Formats: sequence, C-alpha cells, structure tokens
Amino acid sequence: MLIANMLKPSSLRSRLLFAAALWLFLIVAAAGYIVPNFIHNYLVDQEKSQLYLYLDEVTALADTDANGKITLSGTMSNPRFQSPYSGLYWSLTSNNAQLRSRSLWDSRITGDEEEGYRGPNQQDLLTVSRNIYLPDLDDPVSLIIAIDKSRLNQTIKELNHGLWLLLLVMAIGVLTLTWLQVSWSLLPLKKLRTNLKQVREGETTELKDNYPTEVQPVIDDLNALLFHYQELLERARNQSGNLSHALKTPIAILNNEVTVLPDDAKAKLVPAINQLQQHIDYHLGRARMAGAANILAAKTAPSPRIDAISLAMDKVYSHREVILVNEVESDVLVAVEARDLDEIIGNLIENSYKWAKSLIRVYLAPHDDKDNQLLIHLVIEDDGPGIDEAGCKEVLKRGVRLDETTPGTGLGLNIANELTHSYRGELTLSRSQLGGLRVDLLLPIPRG
Repeated sequence: MLIANMLKPSSLRSRLLFAAALWLFLIVAAAGYIVPNFIHNYLVDQEKSQLYLYLDEVTALADTDANGKITLSGTMSNPRFQSPYSGLYWSLTSNNAQLRSRSLWDSRITGDEEEGYRGPNQQDLLTVSRNIYLPDLDDPVSLIIAIDKSRLNQTIKELNHGLWLLLLVMAIGVLTLTWLQVSWSLLPLKKLRTNLKQVREGETTELKDNYPTEVQPVIDDLNALLFHYQELLERARNQSGNLSHALKTPIAILNNEVTVLPDDAKAKLVPAINQLQQHIDYHLGRARMAGAANILAAKTAPSPRIDAISLAMDKVYSHREVILVNEVESDVLVAVEARDLDEIIGNLIENSYKWAKSLIRVYLAPHDDKDNQLLIHLVIEDDGPGIDEAGCKEVLKRGVRLDETTPGTGLGLNIANELTHSYRGELTLSRSQLGGLRVDLLLPIPRG
C-alpha cells in the first residue's frame, strides 16, 4: 500500500516532479554506465595505439648476432624502457632464450592473454604482442610490449569521479529548473484555488482574473454555472415565500368557515383542508431546501442553534418537563446554511420533545471520513419509547406517521432527511442506549 501511494502522488506538482525525477534518474544511470565504458575503451585504445608504435619499433630493431642470439640493433626512443621498473616494458622470447628491456631489471612478464599479464611486483599490465621471425632462427619469436595499468586506471577513476560529480550537479540543476517550471506553470491553478476559496467564503460571487487559454473555458463555464445556480436559488426562495403568503389567507378563511359548519360537513372538509395544508408545508419545505444564495460559503455553529431551539421547545412543551442536554462544543462548525440547519435540527429535536419521557441528549460522536469528505457526527437521542428497525426506515418517508394520536404532519423527519441529503450528509435512525430513538446526523465540515 505504501509503495502504491508513492507511485501515485496526490498533487499535480508531485506527479510532474516524480515523473521528471524518474526520467532524470534513468538518464543519469544510463549516462553513468555508458560514458565510463566509452571513456575506458577510448583510453585503452589510445594506450594500445602507442604500444603498437613501440611494437613496430622493437620489430624494426630486433635482430640476431653471429651466435644466433636475439639482440636489439639500437636503442628504444622512449627512455622509460631503460629505467628499472618504470612501468613500460618489452620482451622478446624464443624457445631457448629471452631478451627483455632494462626496465624489467631482474623480473619477467608472466601470465597469458586469458588470465592477463603480470609485471614486476605483480603489476597488472596492458599488453600488445606479435610473433616475428628473425634470421638464423627457425621458430617465431614472441614480442610483447607492456605498460603498467595503474596510471591508466587512476586516470579513468578520476575521470569517472568528475563525470559523476558533473552528472550530480546536472541532475540537481535540472530538478531545480523543473521545479521552477512546474511551479510557474501551476500558478494559474494556485490562483484558481484562491479565487474558489473567496467564492466559498462569500467574498465574491464569481471567479475573476485572467487565466491561460487552456483554463479560461473552464472558468467561464464555472462562472456561468455559479450565476445560474444563484439565480435559481434566489428565485426558488422568493417564489416559495410568495406562495406561502398567497395561500396563508385563503386557508385561514377556510379554517374559520369550517368551524361554523355542521359536524357532518366539518368531518368531510377538515381532513381535506388538513391534507391541503400538509401538501403546502411539504412543498414549501422542499423549496426551502433549494439552499442559500451563497451556499458555498455556508458556515454555521450547531451548538447555539441547538440552545435556541431547545429554549423555544421548552416553552411549547413545558407541560412534558423534558430536559435537553447540549454537549456540543460551541466552536464546532458545519457547512450548512443557518436556516437549513434550524430546519434539520429543529424537526429532529421537536420530534424528541414529543416522545421523550424526561431526557434528550445531543452530543458529537467519533466517525470515519466518508469518501475523503470531512463530516461532523451529531447524535440526538432520547429516553422515549423509540422505534423498531422497520419503523426507522419507514418514518423517514413523506407523510408517514407511526402514531396518528400525536399532533403533527409526518413531514418533519422527511424534510430533515432530504435537507441533510442535499448537503451530502446522512441521517439514520436506530435504538438509543437511553431506550428511545437515536438520530445519527452526518454533516459536512466547512472546507479551508
């Protein structure tokens, strides 16, 4: 899992730098392998070219004396052949004799082509050789020119050190330039993030500033979507308010007129008027669920809202002597508009006041993040009769009432559930440890 996370960086900057570092590592590794081999082969070939010149020189000077012994008719051009253990040697070998340079002194060149040749003090030698024929000798004479490889190896080692230092400096430089290039290229996205934060916090209603041509079409579409969204929200709220005021007076008149009707007529009209009122309340509630005009900047503290709702419910249900204990910290915030949060929590707390025997408890519970979305886990539970498992799912549906004797429309829990879902939250019902109903409410935390 750790390796997978490393191979999948979380940001564009990390992805680009990771890809650049990976390719740079491969290039440096390839250069570090190929270039030293090229340097080694080049220097060895150059050294051997010089040795072949000496080989030709010895071939030209090699001869036999009157006794048939191998001899050199002149002196080698390079004085190192005369200096003992100088590192540059030659050797002429026949079946019964050997002639060698003064630089070998009392040593010999040993070894063969497969295992390599060794000189004085077991020096590792670079050699070239050839067989030549001399007068008065029937068998060929083996001629070897050798040079100590230690100087060549030291030169190659120093060049390799310099090469790796150069590659390291180059890699650091390229990575630095890549980082600067990536940072400069991603500046428009950083600016976009800042603008989105301003929109989210309510400082502006659109994305401003100029962006590159690759990003500008997305910005234009986002601004158009934000404008259209805000217009629809404002229009929905205005229309729901207008409808509410328009219907309030006719329904009030109908309710007043029904009271003076005979009982049989009243029995027919009252359910219809109540059903009409329920439909109006439901659809007005759904209109309110359209959200606030600046929903991206929504930020509300639930604790003071719970206290305010509890104070109102204490007056309405004073005869039931129910106590609400609010354990939610005052600095906790949720990304829900204040009126919508009042609608959600108000319906849930009012339901608890209707059914609780004496105690309602509101507190925060630990939870796991859902789809990388930070959520607050709010719990409301009471010591009432509670609801069975089947009823917990059924009661969240529109207009469902498990007890017709208790006043209400059956819309409160449904509206709270749909409002919660509109904010990408979650509402579930279960059995409380107090014996009554437990409401688990997951609401998003404001970003940033």
